Amino acid sequence: MKNTIALIISLAMLASVTACSEKSEATNYQQYASMSPEEIVAGMTLEQKTAQMVQPAVYNVSAKTMKENDYGSILSTTDCIDAAKWRKTVDDLQSAAIRSEAGIPYIYGQDDVHGVNYCRNAVYFPHNIGQGAANDEELAYQVGLITADEAKLCHMLWNFSPCVAQSVDPRWGRTYESYGSDLETITKLSTAYTKGLIDGGLVACTKHFFADGNVVYGTGEKSDIDRLIDRGDSQLSDAEIAELLKVYQAQIDAGVQTIMISHSSLNGVKMHENKEYIMKLKDEMGFEGFIVSDWDSVGNTSGSSYKEQIITSVNAGIDMLMETERFEEARDIIIDAVESGDISQERVDDAVTRIIKVKKNAGLFDDPLLENIKTEQQETGSPEYRAVAEQLVEKSLVLLKNNKEVLPFKEGTKIYITGPASDNGKAQCGGWTMSWNGAPTEDIPGVTTILEAFEEYADDYGIEVITDDKKAADADAVLLCVGEQAYAEWNGDTEDLALCGSLGLDGNADAIKEAKKLGKPTVTCIVAGRNVILDEKDYDGWDSVVMCYLPGSEGKGISDVLCGCADFTGKLPSDWYCSLDQIGTDKCFLGRGYGLSYGEGFKPRNAQ
Repeated sequence: MKNTIALIISLAMLASVTACSEKSEATNYQQYASMSPEEIVAGMTLEQKTAQMVQPAVYNVSAKTMKENDYGSILSTTDCIDAAKWRKTVDDLQSAAIRSEAGIPYIYGQDDVHGVNYCRNAVYFPHNIGQGAANDEELAYQVGLITADEAKLCHMLWNFSPCVAQSVDPRWGRTYESYGSDLETITKLSTAYTKGLIDGGLVACTKHFFADGNVVYGTGEKSDIDRLIDRGDSQLSDAEIAELLKVYQAQIDAGVQTIMISHSSLNGVKMHENKEYIMKLKDEMGFEGFIVSDWDSVGNTSGSSYKEQIITSVNAGIDMLMETERFEEARDIIIDAVESGDISQERVDDAVTRIIKVKKNAGLFDDPLLENIKTEQQETGSPEYRAVAEQLVEKSLVLLKNNKEVLPFKEGTKIYITGPASDNGKAQCGGWTMSWNGAPTEDIPGVTTILEAFEEYADDYGIEVITDDKKAADADAVLLCVGEQAYAEWNGDTEDLALCGSLGLDGNADAIKEAKKLGKPTVTCIVAGRNVILDEKDYDGWDSVVMCYLPGSEGKGISDVLCGCADFTGKLPSDWYCSLDQIGTDKCFLGRGYGLSYGEGFKPRNAQ
């Protein structure tokens, strides 16, 4: 009996100890609530500090390894999942982080560059080039607020956005990520957007520091891929550099918490090792947040070994390394470099203090699992948010020509809708949507295509939609929808830039021929990430031409304007060239700021 009682007491004591241990693990982060970032860092080991300085990809980390190492951040995508699955993904790793020995909450980072574009049924806004065409500061702020709200529903608090590149050569595959060529417009819209993100409760990340859009054609990075222009060299004067830095100063003044370094070079020096300009952010421009590298980019700097590259980049001022695969190797290098004196303890402490400060200000130490987070909406893709995106689509459309006043479509008009961009969510949303290079299919949940919008609201518009080519002859007008394939980064670099060229949608040429053969009044909608080169004969044969850029999920914004529910107000954010020879000159087909409207006397119809 005594042995039984002793066993019961022993088991009870063991259970009590285990429970206390689990409780202690689960609340490690709470000890930091009343501590400053400096005090927190002072109590961390070198191993714990260096773990905060690396950022693995989510598919390379498990809850087990997170509990063991407590990395500072995680990024990238899993599958095409909804908000609930995103929350579980983020929270499972966060639970492990706060139960680690260090107990520092991590922050999830994502490229939500036109809405929460890796979440199913979220609102996908027009890409930046379309927002540049709309040039509406208040709407840019609303995009920031809405993106923040939907990102919080996914528990992703760090947004790698805005991109403040100046687009100077449309052959660059990231042209659509830029607001255009005008630095004043870029500054105004990106700053409004950043304020929206911050006011909405997110950590913003201005990118890519700097001159990523000013790279020279033919200088593209030759590392794992032979690129045409992306990640190339920008060759700029001191005066040109000063103008670009003003954009970043505006972002810092607006309170941006993080800045991402560019893959590109400046006058022959890779930005990931350009200490002069990285430290200018901290020492002269008043930036108090932290600086993150871009995807595995440290390994493309000039060092003769990965060790040398890591040491150089950290000493240049980069605080967190986005080393998706080699994060543990990078971490070990930093530890060894501190012990050998190649990286100072002060440099590491500064980096980690900056990282902890941003996380603390974001509320992660108070509520790491976001149990008390407040959002305006309970689900992504709300009608209220889609209405804002739809309005932005309307304002982003640029009317290039409108001969014979074919537009707006009149009541009673029979419209034959054709072309590979008419019912193509993938082309309509472009890259950075559900996947890096665009959605895996043309049918994307929550996206209303141009055709779907016309069909759904045909009765409200008083029109008839025809899609059967055998009945095309019965139509009064043709709506021809052509455009580019979805792409991202260097996959969008192109030599020809032609609408029917290497990156044009399959079927563009056939649809153009079909429309011409029908001989009907033709309205052409171009769905593309940049001002593509048009065939002069094709353009002359079209009665009306609308540049839609990459409008995102709300195709009704296009149908409403074409059917007269709203006027055209969009203007070209960059010059439109008619040949490759004009790029980089003062010659162009249509200049920045060009855009027609329906003119005086136009009265919008009641939109449904």
